Amino acid sequence: MDTIFIIGIRIFGHHGHTPEEQQIGQTIEVDVELRMDLSEAGSSDKLQDTADWCAAYAIISDLVANTRHSLMEHLAAEVAQKLLASTPTEEVLVRVSKITPPLGGTVQKCGVEIVRKR
Repeated sequence: MDTIFIIGIRIFGHHGHTPEEQQIGQTIEVDVELRMDLSEAGSSDKLQDTADWCAAYAIISDLVANTRHSLMEHLAAEVAQKLLASTPTEEVLVRVSKITPPLGGTVQKCGVEIVRKR
C-alpha cells in the first residue's frame, strides 16, 4: 500500500483533561499517513485520483482549532474518521502530540497514535 504523509502540523487548540488545558489551550501537533493505492494518480497526474493534501490539512486544522476534547485519543479518532469519510484513503494513521504536556517535568512531547481502516 502507498502512503501520503503530512508531518508536523501545529495548531493551537483547547484539548486536555485539566481545566487549565481546556481554558488556556496549547499547541497540538498532528502527523497523518493516508494509505491507499496511488498507482492511478501516478499514471494520470490528476488530483481526483488521489487524496487532496490541502483538504486533509483543512479537516485537521478545523478539528484541532474549533473542537474540544478531554482525551487525545478522542481527537485522533475524530481526525481519522473525518479523513476516511472525505478521502479515498483505505487506512489512516493519526498521531496527535502535546508539545508542552502538563506532566510536572520536562519531556519533548507525548501523545497517541491510532490506525483506522475503511
